[in-house]
Amino acid sequence: MSQLMTDSLLIELFTEELPPKALARLGDAFAQGLFAGLRERDLLEPGAAVTPFATPRRLAALVTGVRSAAPDREQREKVLPLTVALDANGAPTAPLAKKLAALAKSIGVESIDWQTLERASDGKADAFFHRYTARGATLAGGLQAALDETLGKLPIPKVMSYQRPDGTTVNFVRPAHSLIALFGAEIVPVSVLGLDASNLTQGHRFLSHGVIEIPHANEYASLLESKGRVVASYADRRERIRSSLLAEAGADQVIMPDALLDEVNSLVEWPVVYACHFEETFLSVPQECLILTMQTNQKYFALTDASGHLRNRFLIVSNLATDTPQSIISGNERVVRPRLADAKFFFDQDRKKTLASRVPQLANVVYHNKIGSQLDRVQRLQRIAGHIAETMNGTGAPVDQAAAMRGAELAKADLLTDMVGEFPELQGTMGTYYARHDHEDHDVALACSEHYRPRFAGDALPEGNVSTAVALADKLETLVGIWGIGLQPTGEKDPFALRRHALGILRMLIEKPLAVKLDTLLALTEQSFTGIPAVKPAREAILDFLYDRVRGYLKDKGYTTNEVEAVVSLRPHALHDIMGRMEAVRTFAALPEAEALAAANKRITNILRKTDEAIGNVDPALFQEDAERALHAAIERVRPGVEAAFAGGDFTAALRDLAQLREAVDQFFNDVMVMADDARLRANRLALLASLHTLANRVADISKLAA
Repeated sequence: MSQLMTDSLLIELFTEELPPKALARLGDAFAQGLFAGLRERDLLEPGAAVTPFATPRRLAALVTGVRSAAPDREQREKVLPLTVALDANGAPTAPLAKKLAALAKSIGVESIDWQTLERASDGKADAFFHRYTARGATLAGGLQAALDETLGKLPIPKVMSYQRPDGTTVNFVRPAHSLIALFGAEIVPVSVLGLDASNLTQGHRFLSHGVIEIPHANEYASLLESKGRVVASYADRRERIRSSLLAEAGADQVIMPDALLDEVNSLVEWPVVYACHFEETFLSVPQECLILTMQTNQKYFALTDASGHLRNRFLIVSNLATDTPQSIISGNERVVRPRLADAKFFFDQDRKKTLASRVPQLANVVYHNKIGSQLDRVQRLQRIAGHIAETMNGTGAPVDQAAAMRGAELAKADLLTDMVGEFPELQGTMGTYYARHDHEDHDVALACSEHYRPRFAGDALPEGNVSTAVALADKLETLVGIWGIGLQPTGEKDPFALRRHALGILRMLIEKPLAVKLDTLLALTEQSFTGIPAVKPAREAILDFLYDRVRGYLKDKGYTTNEVEAVVSLRPHALHDIMGRMEAVRTFAALPEAEALAAANKRITNILRKTDEAIGNVDPALFQEDAERALHAAIERVRPGVEAAFAGGDFTAALRDLAQLREAVDQFFNDVMVMADDARLRANRLALLASLHTLANRVADISKLAA
């Protein structure tokens, strides 16, 4: 192999069917690991790139810009200090001879003459250095090392042990049958998992026959597709499935969640989409049940009409292409029928008992051994939701208190239904269906499903006020109860999803918006745990936790750290107006007076923090300097406008009015000694600054805007 050659490198590991849920990660890790290993050994040109391939039966990578050998490198290595290398007469010592012998062996030369060594300072003392040319790694050697490292680090969910035909035991994710290592048209002599490299592979298990020879690395993907009936690229195959589903759906809408699309993509090498049908009688079952049944059990893609109503037609992705697919279609229709029949049976059986009749049985379902059963929890949720509804009624967000308590009572009852037992993902959804069947109030039925919202980042909030009251109760009860028994999040560990619950609480308060105070909500929730000694009050710690989540929420909205701290450092208990405050702070920060006022406010904050004196009222009769009088007059002039704007929620106007104080504030600090020797003067000046500080920080702590 030429020392100066550059070409593409193909590596393929052909295996038994790989675990579908891990295939995407395995494919990326295999390709990126090889690429990094080759780059580390200087076997890649500057413009080199890697293309990953992953199918159910192979992991592969095509790397362009690969060198047949790494370039030689000039090396300079310290040998020994002269005081150790030479004796008093300048003759070489035994340590020098030993060191040179070891160095010669490591760089692959017979010996090193000590008289050829370079004498130079190492920064502390004179020493011997050896200059030599280090041979670059060969592709075979570098690739072997990169392969070994990559296979050792693959994210394998569960390692399998199997025996090769020669009796040796191999550990890998699945049995491997062949290895391709092709540099251009040349086979690279490497070995892994008991396999020697070749240029031979196999195509589709059923649509291709015999061994496929790959004459050149760059022809791999095209030959596999044309001769082997395999779409080797994971991304290309996924897109082929997606576009085929859309084409086959026609005017209908395809329900194709990413997780399902990825899993099906990991099960086929030559995807073909076929349309199937089921009996229309099954459409009497809630469509969520049918969709989940098809997705979870059979990996099918459900279809809806333009209005979102489920069709009795569904799509399958087959690994077989045929001109007579009827047997495939009828076989899948036959398989799905009993699954849908099970769903219908569960639905019919569940409706024979009301949700309310199931509630007492929640006493037999453990929520947490330190907190009690699900029935204990439901009773807490009722009390909390009732209190929240009462509180919300006083803020202009009317809630039927009885409906909120009824919604909380029925919220967890569907956990005992057959349908939710079979499909836990449907908890809440089935509660709403069954509550409607029981003729419960519309808002009560809706709360059964909506109280779980938001389930994840970006999820919709509960729509109705009853649902919101129950959702707040549910998340607050979890947060206070689980935190109270010492299971608060630590590091990456958050087994009870308290961070998600906290963000859900905050989103409801901010985005609905609800003028309900955080400390009030926590106090109401803590009261519901009275009599449970395992739950320790932790209101301040939970508030700190919640405000940290507020910081993250606002930063995700694009606000700077200083803008966020200006508002959040005040720890506003009511969060309904926090976005208005944030916009006001941003507008204020852009004013020419903002920087000086923020710096002055920071100075005032520090002065007031350091004083131990009691702050009284301002007495204008004690003013001695014109700057004192001017500042007091300016404060009193803007105060009515600032307070009126604040009361009306016009925070931008409130902060804009404060900008009028800049000149008076600057003059005050230029002309007035705040900490005067006269105690009465000092106390009066501190009172003047305190009144300014209170007025200036109604909306936000503008000192946080100071650089």
